[in-house]
Amino acid sequence: MATHPGRLTDRTAAVRVRGLHRSFSRAGGVLNGLDLDIAPGEFVALIGRSGSGKSTLLRALAGLDRDVAGHGAVDVPDKVSVVFQDSRLLPWKRVLDNVTFGLRDKDAAQRGQVALAEVGLEGREKAWPHELSGGEQQRAALARSLVRDPELLLADEPFGALDALTRIRMHVLLRKLCEAHQPAVLLVTHDVDEAIVLADRVIVLDDGVVARDLRVDLDRRSQADPEFAALRAQLLAELGVEDDSAPAPRHAHTRYDRKAAS
Repeated sequence: MATHPGRLTDRTAAVRVRGLHRSFSRAGGVLNGLDLDIAPGEFVALIGRSGSGKSTLLRALAGLDRDVAGHGAVDVPDKVSVVFQDSRLLPWKRVLDNVTFGLRDKDAAQRGQVALAEVGLEGREKAWPHELSGGEQQRAALARSLVRDPELLLADEPFGALDALTRIRMHVLLRKLCEAHQPAVLLVTHDVDEAIVLADRVIVLDDGVVARDLRVDLDRRSQADPEFAALRAQLLAELGVEDDSAPAPRHAHTRYDRKAAS
């Protein structure tokens, strides 16, 4: 039986995982005794090869893996929000109703309007989801997550389907929102550049355990910075990519200085 997330009483950590095992068959485990700590307000990016267990870990933290076999200790805060690769907006509800869906507070509509303004969608409260661009839909999804004041924000490749310029804008917006709301963040991504640009720490998952845990301590988050390039090469090597001389796919480029952009 898979263990469900418990609730943390120790506020020195936003997430504490110990000896986490998850498997989908008898052939082998996806997570194999994983340990992880995330501090309150800390932004952690999770990278790894396909099948390394990134999304499985995120689903375990979100309490969405109840049919998966496994065991271990998973402790998370009371308030957890999830942002997926697609916005998952309900097409039959207007944008504001999507953002406040499930909220029972008397001031839910007002809070939803504030959240939409924070993500740059002020005035779009009555729009239908199909009237929004892909980037706007993800902004609405961010508003839906942040309106709940989460202590932990789980993001599963939320910008993977966006074009390069929209991704850059969303990077700046996400970091700005996280600095304002101060949730702990676990971002699952395949994009090493995205991980370095956004995160305080980058964790490499391999064979269901943490293979590398690196702190991003850069003055500038720009590919032009030699320290950025060195960290990028180190992470790519951890992923088994030794030769980085070929041009990267267009969607992987995030050529901007985070401090200047914000």
